[in-house]
Formats: sequence, C-alpha cells, structure tokens
Amino acid sequence: MNPKRSVLDCFFLVLKGIAMGAANKVPGVSGGLVAFAAGFYEEFINSLKQIDRSAFKVLFKGQFRLFYKQVNGEFLGLLILGMVISFFSVSKLLDVLLLHYQLYVWSVFFGMIIGSIYHLNKNLDHKKRTTIIAVIVGTLLGLSVTIFNPASENDNLWFVFLCGIISVSGMPLPGFSGSFLLILLGNYVLLLIDAVNALYDTLIDVFTGDFSFTENQNRIRLLKILTVFSLGSLSGLVMFSHVLSWLLKQFKNSTMSVLVGFVIGSLGVVWPWKTIVYKHDVDGN
Repeated sequence: MNPKRSVLDCFFLVLKGIAMGAANKVPGVSGGLVAFAAGFYEEFINSLKQIDRSAFKVLFKGQFRLFYKQVNGEFLGLLILGMVISFFSVSKLLDVLLLHYQLYVWSVFFGMIIGSIYHLNKNLDHKKRTTIIAVIVGTLLGLSVTIFNPASENDNLWFVFLCGIISVSGMPLPGFSGSFLLILLGNYVLLLIDAVNALYDTLIDVFTGDFSFTENQNRIRLLKILTVFSLGSLSGLVMFSHVLSWLLKQFKNSTMSVLVGFVIGSLGVVWPWKTIVYKHDVDGN
C-alpha cells in the first residue's frame, strides 16, 4: 500500500514532473536522469511496471479506484501533470533560453549530470569486477549514440510509431536522450516542434470556439502524427519499464552500473563549449 502523501510532497512531485518534461525536450538530457538525481527512479520504474494486462482487465471492468491504486496512480498522475504543465510552459521558455543563452543552459545540465554521476557512483559495489566492466560497457554504448549522422525526416505512421518507442527510452534510461535520438532518426522537428505546436494551436482554437482547423489538412496530418507518436511512446514506456524492473530486481548492481555508464556517455552530447558546425546546401546557403 502506498503511503499517503502530504500536500507539500504532492507539490514537489509536480515540480519533479515539470523538470522531467523540460529535460526530455533538451537533446542530450533525459527525464530518467532527473528521476535518478531526484531519488525517485525505482518508484517511477516500478509504478510503470504495474501498467500491465492485469491492470487493464481491472480498468475494463470499470474498477477505476482499484486500477488507480494498482498503478500507483497518485504518483504517476502528479508526475504526468507536471510533464503536461512543462509541455506548454517551461518547455517553451527552454526553447527561448537555448536560443539566447545556450552556453548557460548546457552548463546547468552538464553540472547536473556530473552531480548525478557522483551520487549514483556511491551506491555501486566497486569491489566487484563486473561493476567496472558494466560501467565501461554503458559508457561505450552511450558514446556510440553520438557518432551517428541524423537521418532525413520521415512522416510514415509506422516509422513515427517506432520513433515513439525508441525516443521514450530516455524516460526509463538515464543518459539516453529521447530528443537526441529523435534528431538521429530525423524526426525531432516534426514530432517535438511542428506536431506539438499544432496541438497547442488546436487547443487554443477549441477554447476560443474556432473549429476551422478541421479543414486544415496539414494541421490534421500533424495531429494524427502526434497521436501515433504518443501511442508508440506509451507502448515503449510500458515495455522498457517491465524489462528494467526485472533487471533491477535480478541484477541491480550490474544494471545500475550500466546506467551510470549511460549517464557518463551522455556528457559528450551536453558539453557546453561544443563547436557548432553548420551544414550548407548545394547553393552555399
């Protein structure tokens, strides 16, 4: 049975959700990293794990209270609320900060990652050789992601669904940035900028009573893409959480060691003093 949370605890949990939502928007940083640093990573993974066939059976029977209790609904609900708030507020602010104060934003996240590595490292069993090996493997895997060249944009719905599954790995896997993975897949702008802006504009239109967007084919296309992407993300999140929960239960030290390696490997992506290289087209623009 989950302990009753105070109003203050609920408030801070929403703030943590806001931080996770903001982190997921930044290429090179993951919401899982925030969960690690804030100390609620295992509860987050285990709560997601409860969203399984048994939980859906309870839901389809109309036993909503039992479903809410089974999936730790208060915890997940407050986190999701924070992420939604972040989606339409902090994320927008973050876009502006990245445009005008990029060095400072990257520096904050870089410092946060360094701090989380120090915090996580204290919980590892350094006497085991497997710990060192697992950290090295995780670091190499984290670094390997940064060497691939971005693909071209692809709005095929099956590919968009796959993008959702892959990109959401940044939530349960600290050090694997979902935004950065979307850049590599070529769909960052399509899914996290164009589609999200389409949803934002649509909500504004609905609240003002303007339904002319239903005749806007591009808007409908983007909303369809965002829906498919969201379904893929939900599927991937549940799948990854089940796998990670089992690994943490059976091989906790080795799993945590690999995750620390992932976090170390992500440092190259968020290095504040990186040199930006612009690609020119054929005409030299």
